[in-house]
Amino acid sequence: MGMIKEFKEFAVKGNAMDMAVGIIIGAAFGKIVSSLVADIIMPPIGYLTGKIDFSKLAMEIPVPDGDPVLVKYGLFINAVIQFTIVAFAVFIMIKQLNKLTAEPVKEEAPTTKDCPECCSSIPIKAKRCPNCTAQI
Repeated sequence: MGMIKEFKEFAVKGNAMDMAVGIIIGAAFGKIVSSLVADIIMPPIGYLTGKIDFSKLAMEIPVPDGDPVLVKYGLFINAVIQFTIVAFAVFIMIKQLNKLTAEPVKEEAPTTKDCPECCSSIPIKAKRCPNCTAQI
């Protein structure tokens, strides 16, 4: 009974729910990026490179006893572009989150001051300079 209770507490905690929502949104975002690359980015690139359909680019490796092996490097190029877009989007998102959660930098109060007579650095609470003995 204790294990079920622990699991229920874990599953209902905010962190687990946030993670689940993030995974679902990430999967949907991945589909959007796949469509962006396959349907919007790659067709113009294919047109500019001589009407090449990158998803169909492959290299045949002949096998003596059977069908040739296909190395589909065009799909790999699409996957690299998809990864780059997702990585850039995650980078921008993390950068913005870091800006929102960054604590403002506190400036510490000075601990020293300059002596008006000899310009040496002395403690801020000093009433007399230890170097030139001037009263401050």
